[in-house]
Amino acid sequence: MIVVADASPICYLLLIEHVDLLQRLFGQVVIPQAMHDELSAEGAPTIVQTWIAHPPRWLQIQYATTTPDAALGRLHLGEREAITLAGQLKADLIVLDEKAARRVAVECGLYTTGLLGILDEAATRRLIDLPTAIERLPRTTFRASPRLLKALLDRHQGIP
Repeated sequence: MIVVADASPICYLLLIEHVDLLQRLFGQVVIPQAMHDELSAEGAPTIVQTWIAHPPRWLQIQYATTTPDAALGRLHLGEREAITLAGQLKADLIVLDEKAARRVAVECGLYTTGLLGILDEAATRRLIDLPTAIERLPRTTFRASPRLLKALLDRHQGIP
């Protein structure tokens, strides 16, 4: 399975102490060089900078070798490169949180998920305690509607 990830889901997973889910769910994850640069940037949280300075073996950093599609022009550089790289690699999945980027990725024929999709899948496989993971989200800048979070928690309520 080829999985390409954008920076924000990686950041949030690091901040809620669940970045290992990427490896546990997918084995290997690819990020474009622009994502590496974004995660290394001075404004990134220290935990993120430290992590990307010594990336795990399951994280591959690659350059997107094709020119991004003009439809990607309204997205940030990292999102453009992630979508371009996912198309180039014929990825099975791209992990994005930004609504506009997900919409463009779907238009490009890519299957998408985001942070909550990863947490949902991890809870389904019993890899995490979902309520604890959700409780950690307010410590970050991640935003989701309370109704969406409640629906996710309700779906997993009572699952051993």
